[in-house]
Amino acid sequence: MRPDIPTLLHDIFGFSAFRGVQEQVVGRVMAGLPTLAIMPTGAGKSLCYQLPSAALDGCCVVVSPLIALMHDQLRAANAVGLRAASLTSVDADWRETQDRLRNGDLDLLYVAPERASQEGFRSLLRSAKVALFAIDEAHCVSEWGHDFRPDYRLLRPLLDEFPDVPRLALTATADAHTREDILVQLGIPRDGLIISGFDRPNIRYAVHPRDGLSSQLADLVATHPGPGIVYAQTRAATEKMAETLGRGGRPVRAYHAGLDPAVRARNQAAFIASEDMVMVATVAFGMGIDKPDVRFVAHAGLPKSIEGYYQESGRAGRDGEPAVAHLFWGAEDFARARQRIMELDPSRQQGERTRIAALGALVETATCRRAILLRHFGENPPATCGNCDNCLSPPASVDATETARKYLSAVYRTGQSFGSGHIEAVLTGGVTDKLRERGHDRISVYGIVSGDETALLRPVSRALLVRDALETTEHGGLMLGPNARPILRGEEEVRILVPPRRERRKRNARNGADANPVGDPLFDALRTCRRELAQEAGVPPYVIFHDSTLREMAEQRPTSLRDLGMISGVGQKKLDAWGDAFLAAIRPFL
Repeated sequence: MRPDIPTLLHDIFGFSAFRGVQEQVVGRVMAGLPTLAIMPTGAGKSLCYQLPSAALDGCCVVVSPLIALMHDQLRAANAVGLRAASLTSVDADWRETQDRLRNGDLDLLYVAPERASQEGFRSLLRSAKVALFAIDEAHCVSEWGHDFRPDYRLLRPLLDEFPDVPRLALTATADAHTREDILVQLGIPRDGLIISGFDRPNIRYAVHPRDGLSSQLADLVATHPGPGIVYAQTRAATEKMAETLGRGGRPVRAYHAGLDPAVRARNQAAFIASEDMVMVATVAFGMGIDKPDVRFVAHAGLPKSIEGYYQESGRAGRDGEPAVAHLFWGAEDFARARQRIMELDPSRQQGERTRIAALGALVETATCRRAILLRHFGENPPATCGNCDNCLSPPASVDATETARKYLSAVYRTGQSFGSGHIEAVLTGGVTDKLRERGHDRISVYGIVSGDETALLRPVSRALLVRDALETTEHGGLMLGPNARPILRGEEEVRILVPPRRERRKRNARNGADANPVGDPLFDALRTCRRELAQEAGVPPYVIFHDSTLREMAEQRPTSLRDLGMISGVGQKKLDAWGDAFLAAIRPFL
Protein backbone atom coordinates (compact mmCIF):
# COMPACT_ATOMS: atom_id res chain seq x y z
CA MET A 1 0.00 0.00 0.00
CA ARG A 2 1.36 3.39 -1.08
CA PRO A 3 1.65 6.27 1.42
CA ASP A 4 -1.18 8.81 1.48
CA ILE A 5 -0.99 12.15 -0.35
CA PRO A 6 0.07 14.36 2.62
CA THR A 7 2.88 11.92 3.46
CA LEU A 8 4.09 11.87 -0.15
CA LEU A 9 3.89 15.68 -0.27
CA HIS A 10 6.25 15.92 2.71
CA ASP A 11 8.55 13.00 2.01
CA ILE A 12 9.14 13.73 -1.68
CA PHE A 13 8.83 17.50 -1.94
CA GLY A 14 9.51 18.59 1.64
CA PHE A 15 6.23 20.53 2.00
CA SER A 16 3.88 20.27 4.97
CA ALA A 17 0.91 21.80 3.13
CA PHE A 18 -0.42 22.54 -0.36
CA ARG A 19 -0.43 26.03 -1.87
CA GLY A 20 -3.44 27.71 -3.42
CA VAL A 21 -5.62 25.33 -5.45
CA GLN A 22 -3.02 22.54 -5.60
CA GLU A 23 -5.02 20.35 -3.18
CA GLN A 24 -8.21 20.83 -5.20
CA VAL A 25 -6.47 19.93 -8.48
CA VAL A 26 -4.66 16.90 -7.03
CA GLY A 27 -7.93 15.75 -5.44
CA ARG A 28 -9.70 15.73 -8.82
CA VAL A 29 -6.79 13.93 -10.49
CA MET A 30 -6.76 11.24 -7.79
CA ALA A 31 -10.52 10.84 -8.26
CA GLY A 32 -9.96 10.27 -11.99
CA LEU A 33 -11.76 13.46 -13.06
CA PRO A 34 -10.79 15.54 -16.16
CA THR A 35 -9.48 18.95 -15.12
CA LEU A 36 -8.28 22.26 -16.55
CA ALA A 37 -6.25 24.21 -13.98
CA ILE A 38 -5.48 27.90 -14.58
CA MET A 39 -2.67 28.71 -12.19
CA PRO A 40 -0.23 31.63 -12.27
CA THR A 41 3.39 31.02 -13.09
CA GLY A 42 5.20 30.00 -9.93
CA ALA A 43 2.06 28.53 -8.29
CA GLY A 44 3.39 24.97 -8.46
CA LYS A 45 1.60 23.56 -11.51
CA SER A 46 4.10 20.72 -11.99
CA LEU A 47 3.42 19.39 -8.49
CA CYS A 48 -0.22 18.82 -9.56
CA TYR A 49 0.88 15.95 -11.80
CA GLN A 50 4.21 14.99 -10.20
CA LEU A 51 2.59 14.17 -6.86
CA PRO A 52 -0.15 11.95 -8.41
CA SER A 53 2.52 10.25 -10.51
CA ALA A 54 4.08 8.98 -7.26
CA ALA A 55 0.72 7.89 -5.85
CA LEU A 56 -0.96 6.29 -8.89
CA ASP A 57 -0.29 2.88 -10.36
CA GLY A 58 1.29 3.51 -13.75
CA CYS A 59 3.06 6.29 -15.62
CA CYS A 60 2.01 9.93 -15.99
CA VAL A 61 2.51 11.09 -19.60
CA VAL A 62 3.33 14.81 -19.69
CA VAL A 63 2.88 16.67 -22.99
CA SER A 64 5.19 19.68 -23.00
CA PRO A 65 5.99 22.09 -25.86
CA LEU A 66 9.76 22.51 -25.61
CA ILE A 67 12.67 20.12 -25.12
CA ALA A 68 14.50 22.57 -22.86
CA LEU A 69 11.47 22.80 -20.58
CA MET A 70 11.12 19.01 -20.44
CA HIS A 71 14.77 18.49 -19.51
CA ASP A 72 14.57 21.23 -16.88
CA GLN A 73 11.56 19.56 -15.25
CA LEU A 74 13.22 16.17 -15.66
CA ARG A 75 16.19 17.28 -13.55
CA ALA A 76 13.91 18.61 -10.83
CA ALA A 77 11.79 15.41 -10.80
CA ASN A 78 14.80 13.11 -10.59
CA ALA A 79 16.29 15.27 -7.82
CA VAL A 80 13.32 14.52 -5.54
CA GLY A 81 13.41 10.80 -6.30
CA LEU A 82 10.76 10.43 -9.00
CA ARG A 83 11.50 8.00 -11.83
CA ALA A 84 11.32 10.32 -14.83
CA ALA A 85 12.45 10.25 -18.46
CA SER A 86 11.76 11.99 -21.77
CA LEU A 87 11.32 10.86 -25.36
CA THR A 88 12.65 13.65 -27.57
CA SER A 89 14.70 13.97 -30.73
CA VAL A 90 17.86 14.59 -28.68
CA ASP A 91 17.47 11.67 -26.24
CA ALA A 92 19.85 8.89 -27.26
CA ASP A 93 18.50 6.51 -24.59
CA TRP A 94 15.05 6.14 -26.20
CA ARG A 95 15.17 2.34 -26.33
CA GLU A 96 15.92 2.16 -22.59
CA THR A 97 13.13 4.66 -21.89
CA GLN A 98 10.60 2.63 -23.88
CA ASP A 99 11.62 -0.54 -22.01
CA ARG A 100 11.28 1.25 -18.65
CA LEU A 101 7.81 2.43 -19.67
CA ARG A 102 6.66 -1.06 -20.68
CA ASN A 103 8.14 -2.57 -17.51
CA GLY A 104 6.39 -0.12 -15.20
CA ASP A 105 9.65 1.55 -14.11
CA LEU A 106 8.61 5.15 -14.84
CA ASP A 107 6.54 7.60 -12.82
CA LEU A 108 6.80 10.39 -15.41
CA LEU A 109 7.36 10.44 -19.17
CA TYR A 110 7.78 13.81 -20.94
CA VAL A 111 6.95 14.05 -24.67
CA ALA A 112 6.33 16.80 -27.21
CA PRO A 113 2.88 17.17 -28.83
CA GLU A 114 4.36 16.28 -32.23
CA ARG A 115 5.32 12.83 -30.88
CA ALA A 116 2.26 12.37 -28.66
CA SER A 117 -0.10 12.79 -31.62
CA GLN A 118 1.57 10.04 -33.71
CA GLU A 119 0.20 6.52 -34.09
CA GLY A 120 3.60 5.00 -33.14
CA PHE A 121 3.46 6.64 -29.71
CA ARG A 122 -0.12 5.49 -29.17
CA SER A 123 0.97 1.98 -29.99
CA LEU A 124 3.76 2.24 -27.39
CA LEU A 125 1.27 3.36 -24.72
CA ARG A 126 -0.98 0.38 -25.47
CA SER A 127 1.83 -1.83 -24.16
CA ALA A 128 2.18 0.16 -20.92
CA LYS A 129 0.16 1.20 -17.90
CA VAL A 130 -0.83 4.88 -18.22
CA ALA A 131 -2.07 6.56 -15.02
CA LEU A 132 -2.53 10.19 -16.13
CA PHE A 133 -2.24 12.52 -19.13
CA ALA A 134 -0.92 15.97 -18.19
CA ILE A 135 -1.03 18.63 -20.93
CA ASP A 136 1.29 21.45 -19.89
CA GLU A 137 1.07 24.97 -21.38
CA ALA A 138 -2.44 24.03 -22.52
CA HIS A 139 -3.13 27.48 -24.04
CA CYS A 140 -1.11 26.19 -27.02
CA VAL A 141 -4.17 24.12 -28.00
CA SER A 142 -6.22 27.23 -28.79
CA GLU A 143 -6.04 29.42 -31.86
CA TRP A 144 -7.12 32.20 -29.50
CA GLY A 145 -4.08 31.62 -27.28
CA HIS A 146 -0.99 33.77 -27.65
CA ASP A 147 1.25 30.82 -28.49
CA PHE A 148 -0.80 28.50 -30.70
CA ARG A 149 0.78 25.12 -31.60
CA PRO A 150 -1.23 23.16 -34.21
CA ASP A 151 0.03 19.76 -32.94
CA TYR A 152 -1.71 20.39 -29.61
CA ARG A 153 -5.00 20.20 -31.53
CA LEU A 154 -4.16 16.63 -32.56
CA LEU A 155 -4.01 15.32 -28.97
CA ARG A 156 -7.71 14.58 -28.60
CA PRO A 157 -7.62 11.15 -30.36
CA LEU A 158 -4.80 10.05 -28.00
CA LEU A 159 -6.78 11.11 -24.94
CA ASP A 160 -9.99 9.51 -26.19
CA GLU A 161 -8.28 6.16 -26.88
CA PHE A 162 -7.65 5.87 -23.13
CA PRO A 163 -11.05 6.95 -21.75
CA ASP A 164 -10.36 5.64 -18.24
CA VAL A 165 -7.15 7.66 -17.88
CA PRO A 166 -7.73 11.10 -16.28
CA ARG A 167 -6.58 14.15 -18.24
CA LEU A 168 -5.16 17.28 -16.60
CA ALA A 169 -4.57 20.46 -18.62
CA LEU A 170 -2.48 23.25 -17.09
CA THR A 171 -1.70 26.83 -18.12
CA ALA A 172 -0.90 30.18 -16.57
CA THR A 173 -2.23 32.35 -19.40
CA ALA A 174 -5.72 31.93 -20.76
CA ASP A 175 -8.40 34.58 -21.04
CA ALA A 176 -12.09 33.56 -21.02
CA HIS A 177 -12.21 32.84 -24.77
CA THR A 178 -9.07 30.69 -24.65
CA ARG A 179 -10.30 28.77 -21.59
CA GLU A 180 -13.53 27.81 -23.37
CA ASP A 181 -11.58 26.62 -26.39
CA ILE A 182 -9.23 24.48 -24.28
CA LEU A 183 -12.18 22.75 -22.60
CA VAL A 184 -13.75 21.92 -25.97
CA GLN A 185 -10.53 20.84 -27.70
CA LEU A 186 -9.42 18.53 -24.87
CA GLY A 187 -12.86 17.19 -23.97
CA ILE A 188 -12.96 18.55 -20.42
CA PRO A 189 -16.39 19.47 -18.95
CA ARG A 190 -16.98 22.96 -17.61
CA ASP A 191 -17.19 21.68 -14.04
CA GLY A 192 -13.57 20.56 -14.43
CA LEU A 193 -12.33 24.17 -14.69
CA ILE A 194 -10.33 25.38 -11.67
CA ILE A 195 -9.06 28.96 -11.72
CA SER A 196 -6.51 29.90 -9.10
CA GLY A 197 -6.37 33.51 -10.16
CA PHE A 198 -3.75 35.31 -12.19
CA ASP A 199 -2.21 37.54 -9.57
CA ARG A 200 1.54 37.29 -8.96
CA PRO A 201 1.76 39.49 -5.84
CA ASN A 202 5.53 39.00 -5.49
CA ILE A 203 6.18 40.75 -8.84
CA ARG A 204 6.43 44.54 -8.83
CA TYR A 205 5.34 45.96 -12.20
CA ALA A 206 6.77 49.18 -13.62
CA VAL A 207 6.33 50.82 -17.03
CA HIS A 208 8.53 53.60 -18.47
CA PRO A 209 8.67 55.51 -21.75
CA ARG A 210 12.02 54.80 -23.44
CA ASP A 211 14.40 57.62 -22.68
CA GLY A 212 18.00 56.58 -23.29
CA LEU A 213 17.26 52.84 -23.25
CA SER A 214 20.86 51.69 -22.79
CA SER A 215 21.22 53.88 -19.72
CA GLN A 216 17.82 52.80 -18.35
CA LEU A 217 18.71 49.11 -18.69
CA ALA A 218 22.21 49.63 -17.26
CA ASP A 219 20.66 51.27 -14.17
CA LEU A 220 18.21 48.39 -13.84
CA VAL A 221 20.93 45.73 -14.07
CA ALA A 222 23.18 47.61 -11.63
CA THR A 223 20.49 47.91 -8.96
CA HIS A 224 18.95 44.44 -9.18
CA PRO A 225 21.16 41.54 -8.09
CA GLY A 226 20.40 37.98 -9.10
CA PRO A 227 19.56 36.43 -12.46
CA GLY A 228 17.60 38.56 -14.93
CA ILE A 229 16.12 38.44 -18.44
CA VAL A 230 15.98 41.38 -20.85
CA TYR A 231 13.64 40.84 -23.81
CA ALA A 232 14.73 42.62 -26.99
CA GLN A 233 12.62 42.84 -30.14
CA THR A 234 15.16 41.71 -32.75
CA ARG A 235 18.04 39.26 -32.95
CA ALA A 236 20.51 42.02 -33.73
CA ALA A 237 19.30 44.03 -30.73
CA THR A 238 19.93 41.12 -28.34
CA GLU A 239 23.59 40.88 -29.29
CA LYS A 240 24.18 44.64 -29.27
CA MET A 241 22.39 45.06 -25.94
CA ALA A 242 24.25 42.11 -24.38
CA GLU A 243 27.56 43.66 -25.38
CA THR A 244 26.57 47.05 -23.91
CA LEU A 245 25.25 45.65 -20.63
CA GLY A 246 28.25 43.34 -20.27
CA ARG A 247 30.50 46.39 -19.78
CA GLY A 248 28.90 46.90 -16.36
CA GLY A 249 30.71 43.89 -14.90
CA ARG A 250 27.81 41.42 -14.69
CA PRO A 251 27.95 38.24 -16.79
CA VAL A 252 25.64 38.90 -19.76
CA ARG A 253 24.82 36.61 -22.71
CA ALA A 254 22.55 36.73 -25.74
CA TYR A 255 19.94 34.22 -26.91
CA HIS A 256 17.97 34.10 -30.15
CA ALA A 257 16.90 31.55 -32.74
CA GLY A 258 19.59 32.67 -35.23
CA LEU A 259 22.53 31.69 -33.00
CA ASP A 260 24.45 28.51 -33.65
CA PRO A 261 22.55 25.77 -31.75
CA ALA A 262 25.65 24.83 -29.73
CA VAL A 263 26.19 28.48 -28.69
CA ARG A 264 22.51 28.83 -27.83
CA ALA A 265 22.60 25.68 -25.71
CA ARG A 266 25.78 26.82 -23.92
CA ASN A 267 24.32 30.24 -23.15
CA GLN A 268 21.10 28.72 -21.83
CA ALA A 269 22.96 26.19 -19.68
CA ALA A 270 25.18 28.96 -18.25
CA PHE A 271 22.13 31.05 -17.39
CA ILE A 272 20.30 28.15 -15.74
CA ALA A 273 23.37 27.42 -13.58
CA SER A 274 24.14 31.05 -12.73
CA GLU A 275 23.14 33.04 -9.67
CA ASP A 276 23.68 36.48 -11.21
CA MET A 277 23.71 36.24 -15.04
CA VAL A 278 21.63 38.50 -17.27
CA MET A 279 20.26 36.98 -20.47
CA VAL A 280 19.32 39.33 -23.32
CA ALA A 281 16.93 37.40 -25.52
CA THR A 282 14.11 37.41 -27.99
CA VAL A 283 10.82 35.89 -26.87
CA ALA A 284 12.15 32.55 -28.19
CA PHE A 285 13.72 32.44 -24.73
CA GLY A 286 10.56 32.07 -22.77
CA MET A 287 8.41 29.05 -22.32
CA GLY A 288 11.39 26.73 -22.28
CA ILE A 289 12.89 28.26 -19.15
CA ASP A 290 11.84 26.98 -15.77
CA LYS A 291 14.43 28.85 -13.70
CA PRO A 292 12.72 29.78 -10.41
CA ASP A 293 15.21 32.36 -9.12
CA VAL A 294 14.96 35.01 -11.89
CA ARG A 295 14.84 38.29 -9.97
CA PHE A 296 13.94 40.69 -12.79
CA VAL A 297 12.52 40.72 -16.29
CA ALA A 298 12.76 43.76 -18.54
CA HIS A 299 11.05 44.37 -21.89
CA ALA A 300 13.04 46.71 -24.12
CA GLY A 301 9.97 47.23 -26.28
CA LEU A 302 6.27 46.53 -26.45
CA PRO A 303 5.29 42.84 -26.14
CA LYS A 304 2.87 41.36 -28.68
CA SER A 305 -0.06 41.12 -26.29
CA ILE A 306 -1.16 41.31 -22.68
CA GLU A 307 -1.03 37.50 -22.57
CA GLY A 308 2.52 37.53 -23.92
CA TYR A 309 3.55 40.19 -21.41
CA TYR A 310 2.03 38.26 -18.52
CA GLN A 311 3.77 35.05 -19.61
CA GLU A 312 7.16 36.70 -20.20
CA SER A 313 7.17 38.91 -17.10
CA GLY A 314 6.02 35.82 -15.18
CA ARG A 315 9.45 34.27 -15.75
CA ALA A 316 10.48 36.37 -12.75
CA GLY A 317 10.00 35.22 -9.19
CA ARG A 318 8.73 31.70 -9.84
CA ASP A 319 10.13 30.77 -6.42
CA GLY A 320 7.69 33.18 -4.77
CA GLU A 321 10.44 35.59 -3.77
CA PRO A 322 10.22 39.34 -4.56
CA ALA A 323 10.92 40.16 -8.20
CA VAL A 324 10.40 43.08 -10.61
CA ALA A 325 9.11 43.43 -14.17
CA HIS A 326 10.04 46.58 -16.11
CA LEU A 327 8.56 47.54 -19.49
CA PHE A 328 10.18 50.23 -21.65
CA TRP A 329 8.04 51.42 -24.55
CA GLY A 330 7.88 54.01 -27.28
CA ALA A 331 5.12 55.33 -29.50
CA GLU A 332 6.88 53.81 -32.50
CA ASP A 333 6.15 50.37 -31.00
CA PHE A 334 2.43 50.98 -31.42
CA ALA A 335 2.93 52.37 -34.91
CA ARG A 336 4.83 49.25 -36.01
CA ALA A 337 2.28 46.95 -34.37
CA ARG A 338 -0.57 48.61 -36.28
CA GLN A 339 1.35 48.38 -39.54
CA ARG A 340 1.76 44.63 -38.97
CA ILE A 341 -1.98 44.31 -38.41
CA MET A 342 -2.63 45.59 -41.95
CA GLU A 343 -0.64 42.62 -43.31
CA LEU A 344 -2.92 40.08 -41.59
CA ASP A 345 -6.02 38.38 -42.89
CA PRO A 346 -8.96 40.83 -42.47
CA SER A 347 -10.77 38.36 -40.21
CA ARG A 348 -7.95 38.62 -37.64
CA GLN A 349 -7.42 42.37 -37.74
CA GLN A 350 -10.09 43.41 -35.24
CA GLY A 351 -8.85 40.90 -32.66
CA GLU A 352 -5.31 42.21 -33.01
CA ARG A 353 -6.48 45.83 -32.71
CA THR A 354 -8.17 44.86 -29.43
CA ARG A 355 -4.87 43.39 -28.20
CA ILE A 356 -2.99 46.59 -29.08
CA ALA A 357 -5.63 48.68 -27.31
CA ALA A 358 -5.23 46.52 -24.18
CA LEU A 359 -1.48 47.17 -24.20
CA GLY A 360 -2.14 50.87 -24.68
CA ALA A 361 -4.34 50.86 -21.58
CA LEU A 362 -1.55 49.16 -19.61
CA VAL A 363 1.20 51.64 -20.51
CA GLU A 364 -0.94 54.78 -20.41
CA THR A 365 -2.82 54.22 -17.15
CA ALA A 366 -2.27 56.43 -14.13
CA THR A 367 -3.95 53.78 -11.99
CA CYS A 368 -2.88 50.34 -10.79
CA ARG A 369 -1.02 48.28 -13.46
CA ARG A 370 -1.84 44.99 -11.75
CA ALA A 371 -5.55 45.84 -11.83
CA ILE A 372 -5.34 46.40 -15.62
CA LEU A 373 -3.65 43.01 -16.07
CA LEU A 374 -6.07 41.11 -13.84
CA ARG A 375 -9.19 42.70 -15.33
CA HIS A 376 -7.97 41.57 -18.75
CA PHE A 377 -8.17 37.98 -17.51
CA GLY A 378 -11.68 38.47 -16.17
CA GLU A 379 -10.87 39.13 -12.52
CA ASN A 380 -12.24 41.90 -10.32
CA PRO A 381 -9.15 43.10 -8.39
CA PRO A 382 -8.93 45.89 -5.81
CA ALA A 383 -8.31 49.39 -7.15
CA THR A 384 -4.74 49.43 -5.82
CA CYS A 385 -2.15 46.69 -5.25
CA GLY A 386 0.64 48.49 -3.40
CA ASN A 387 3.27 46.81 -5.57
CA CYS A 388 3.41 48.56 -8.94
CA ASP A 389 4.99 51.87 -9.90
CA ASN A 390 1.70 53.78 -10.02
CA CYS A 391 0.56 52.53 -6.61
CA LEU A 392 3.94 53.14 -4.98
CA SER A 393 4.46 56.59 -6.58
CA PRO A 394 1.16 57.85 -8.00
CA PRO A 395 1.97 59.91 -11.12
CA ALA A 396 0.58 63.35 -11.74
CA SER A 397 -1.43 63.91 -14.90
CA VAL A 398 -2.22 67.03 -16.91
CA ASP A 399 -5.02 67.90 -19.29
CA ALA A 400 -3.30 68.10 -22.68
CA THR A 401 -6.44 68.13 -24.81
CA GLU A 402 -5.75 71.54 -26.37
CA THR A 403 -2.16 70.62 -27.17
CA ALA A 404 -3.39 67.36 -28.72
CA ARG A 405 -5.85 69.29 -30.91
CA LYS A 406 -3.08 71.61 -32.05
CA TYR A 407 -0.87 68.61 -32.86
CA LEU A 408 -3.57 66.84 -34.88
CA SER A 409 -4.38 70.08 -36.71
CA ALA A 410 -0.71 70.51 -37.64
CA VAL A 411 -0.56 66.95 -38.98
CA TYR A 412 -3.67 67.59 -41.08
CA ARG A 413 -2.67 71.05 -42.36
CA THR A 414 0.81 69.88 -43.43
CA GLY A 415 -0.69 67.16 -45.61
CA GLN A 416 -0.42 64.11 -43.31
CA SER A 417 2.99 63.01 -44.59
CA PHE A 418 5.62 64.52 -42.25
CA GLY A 419 7.31 63.07 -39.19
CA SER A 420 7.10 64.26 -35.59
CA GLY A 421 10.24 66.44 -35.84
CA HIS A 422 8.71 68.50 -38.63
CA ILE A 423 5.35 68.79 -36.83
CA GLU A 424 7.08 70.04 -33.67
CA ALA A 425 9.07 72.56 -35.73
CA VAL A 426 5.83 73.88 -37.26
CA LEU A 427 4.06 74.20 -33.92
CA THR A 428 7.00 75.89 -32.15
CA GLY A 429 7.74 78.31 -34.99
CA GLY A 430 10.96 76.74 -36.17
CA VAL A 431 12.98 78.43 -38.94
CA THR A 432 14.18 75.90 -41.51
CA ASP A 433 14.51 75.71 -45.29
CA LYS A 434 12.16 72.70 -45.30
CA LEU A 435 9.43 74.77 -43.61
CA ARG A 436 9.84 77.76 -45.94
CA GLU A 437 9.99 75.66 -49.13
CA ARG A 438 6.69 73.98 -48.29
CA GLY A 439 5.01 77.12 -47.04
CA HIS A 440 4.49 75.64 -43.59
CA ASP A 441 5.64 78.87 -41.97
CA ARG A 442 2.48 80.51 -43.31
CA ILE A 443 -0.21 78.09 -42.09
CA SER A 444 -2.51 78.88 -39.14
CA VAL A 445 -0.85 76.44 -36.69
CA TYR A 446 2.68 77.80 -37.23
CA GLY A 447 4.22 78.95 -33.93
CA ILE A 448 1.10 78.39 -31.78
CA VAL A 449 2.99 76.38 -29.12
CA SER A 450 5.50 78.08 -26.81
CA GLY A 451 6.81 78.10 -23.26
CA ASP A 452 5.99 75.18 -20.96
CA GLU A 453 3.55 73.74 -23.51
CA THR A 454 6.52 72.80 -25.73
CA ALA A 455 7.50 70.04 -23.29
CA LEU A 456 4.08 68.43 -23.82
CA LEU A 457 4.51 67.87 -27.56
CA ARG A 458 6.48 64.64 -27.42
CA PRO A 459 4.35 62.87 -24.77
CA VAL A 460 1.21 64.12 -26.57
CA SER A 461 2.34 62.59 -29.88
CA ARG A 462 3.09 59.36 -28.00
CA ALA A 463 -0.37 59.34 -26.38
CA LEU A 464 -2.08 60.03 -29.74
CA LEU A 465 -0.28 57.11 -31.37
CA VAL A 466 -1.25 54.80 -28.50
CA ARG A 467 -4.91 55.90 -28.81
CA ASP A 468 -4.92 55.35 -32.59
CA ALA A 469 -5.62 59.04 -33.12
CA LEU A 470 -2.38 59.15 -35.11
CA GLU A 471 -1.00 56.56 -37.50
CA THR A 472 2.29 56.34 -39.35
CA THR A 473 2.54 56.29 -43.13
CA GLU A 474 4.66 53.70 -44.95
CA HIS A 475 7.41 56.35 -45.19
CA GLY A 476 7.39 57.18 -41.48
CA GLY A 477 5.24 60.29 -41.63
CA LEU A 478 2.19 60.96 -39.46
CA MET A 479 -1.46 60.92 -40.53
CA LEU A 480 -4.76 61.10 -38.70
CA GLY A 481 -6.03 57.83 -37.27
CA PRO A 482 -9.61 56.62 -36.79
CA ASN A 483 -9.82 58.08 -33.26
CA ALA A 484 -8.66 61.62 -34.18
CA ARG A 485 -12.10 63.12 -34.91
CA PRO A 486 -13.58 63.12 -31.37
CA ILE A 487 -10.41 64.76 -30.02
CA LEU A 488 -10.41 67.45 -32.72
CA ARG A 489 -14.07 68.17 -31.97
CA GLY A 490 -13.35 68.52 -28.26
CA GLU A 491 -15.52 65.47 -27.46
CA GLU A 492 -12.72 63.47 -25.87
CA GLU A 493 -10.19 64.51 -23.24
CA VAL A 494 -6.49 63.72 -23.57
CA ARG A 495 -4.68 63.48 -20.26
CA ILE A 496 -1.02 62.57 -20.15
CA LEU A 497 1.10 61.33 -17.31
CA VAL A 498 3.90 63.31 -15.79
CA PRO A 499 6.36 60.57 -14.84
CA PRO A 500 8.13 60.85 -11.47
CA ARG A 501 11.69 62.14 -11.63
CA ARG A 502 14.05 59.23 -12.27
CA GLU A 503 16.64 58.98 -9.53
CA ARG A 504 19.90 57.19 -10.12
CA ARG A 505 20.23 54.55 -7.42
CA LYS A 506 23.37 53.35 -5.83
CA ARG A 507 24.77 50.15 -7.30
CA ASN A 508 24.31 48.12 -4.14
CA ALA A 509 21.05 49.60 -3.01
CA ARG A 510 18.56 47.20 -1.49
CA ASN A 511 15.33 46.82 -3.40
CA GLY A 512 12.22 44.72 -3.56
CA ALA A 513 14.01 42.03 -5.54
CA ASP A 514 16.65 41.46 -2.91
CA ALA A 515 15.07 39.54 -0.07
CA ASN A 516 18.21 37.62 0.85
CA PRO A 517 20.29 38.70 3.85
CA VAL A 518 23.23 40.87 2.86
CA GLY A 519 26.53 40.19 4.55
CA ASP A 520 25.26 37.14 6.48
CA PRO A 521 28.28 34.79 6.57
CA LEU A 522 26.14 31.71 7.26
CA PHE A 523 23.80 32.39 4.35
CA ASP A 524 26.82 32.99 2.09
CA ALA A 525 28.37 29.71 3.31
CA LEU A 526 25.15 27.84 2.52
CA ARG A 527 25.07 29.32 -0.99
CA THR A 528 28.70 28.29 -1.49
CA CYS A 529 27.85 24.77 -0.30
CA ARG A 530 24.89 24.67 -2.71
CA ARG A 531 27.00 25.90 -5.62
CA GLU A 532 29.67 23.22 -5.05
CA LEU A 533 27.09 20.43 -4.73
CA ALA A 534 25.33 21.65 -7.89
CA GLN A 535 28.61 21.55 -9.82
CA GLU A 536 29.31 18.01 -8.59
CA ALA A 537 25.80 16.83 -9.49
CA GLY A 538 25.73 18.68 -12.84
CA VAL A 539 22.49 20.52 -12.00
CA PRO A 540 21.56 24.20 -11.50
CA PRO A 541 21.88 25.43 -7.87
CA TYR A 542 18.10 25.86 -7.47
CA VAL A 543 17.59 22.12 -8.08
CA ILE A 544 19.52 21.51 -4.83
CA PHE A 545 17.50 24.03 -2.77
CA HIS A 546 15.78 27.38 -3.38
CA ASP A 547 17.04 30.54 -1.65
CA SER A 548 14.00 30.49 0.67
CA THR A 549 15.13 27.08 2.00
CA LEU A 550 18.66 28.38 2.58
CA ARG A 551 17.29 31.42 4.43
CA GLU A 552 15.27 29.17 6.71
CA MET A 553 18.40 27.06 7.35
CA ALA A 554 20.32 30.22 8.26
CA GLU A 555 17.53 31.29 10.63
CA GLN A 556 16.85 27.89 12.25
CA ARG A 557 20.45 26.58 12.29
CA PRO A 558 19.47 22.87 12.47
CA THR A 559 21.97 20.58 14.19
CA SER A 560 20.64 17.17 13.05
CA LEU A 561 19.23 15.52 9.94
CA ARG A 562 15.89 15.30 11.73
CA ASP A 563 15.83 19.07 12.34
CA LEU A 564 17.00 19.77 8.79
CA GLY A 565 14.19 17.58 7.43
CA MET A 566 11.64 19.88 9.11
CA ILE A 567 12.67 22.82 6.91
CA SER A 568 10.36 23.61 3.99
CA GLY A 569 11.66 22.26 0.69
CA VAL A 570 13.83 19.50 2.22
CA GLY A 571 12.39 16.18 1.06
CA GLN A 572 13.77 12.76 1.98
CA LYS A 573 15.78 12.23 -1.21
CA LYS A 574 17.51 15.60 -0.86
CA LEU A 575 18.04 15.06 2.85
CA ASP A 576 19.78 11.74 2.14
CA ALA A 577 21.87 13.19 -0.67
CA TRP A 578 22.96 16.53 0.72
CA GLY A 579 21.86 16.82 4.34
CA ASP A 580 25.28 16.07 5.85
CA ALA A 581 26.99 18.64 3.61
CA PHE A 582 24.66 21.44 4.72
CA LEU A 583 24.91 20.48 8.37
CA ALA A 584 28.71 20.66 8.00
CA ALA A 585 28.35 24.17 6.51
CA ILE A 586 26.15 25.26 9.44
CA ARG A 587 28.28 23.72 12.22
CA PRO A 588 31.00 26.47 12.37
CA PHE A 589 28.25 29.06 13.03
CA LEU A 590 26.61 27.34 16.01
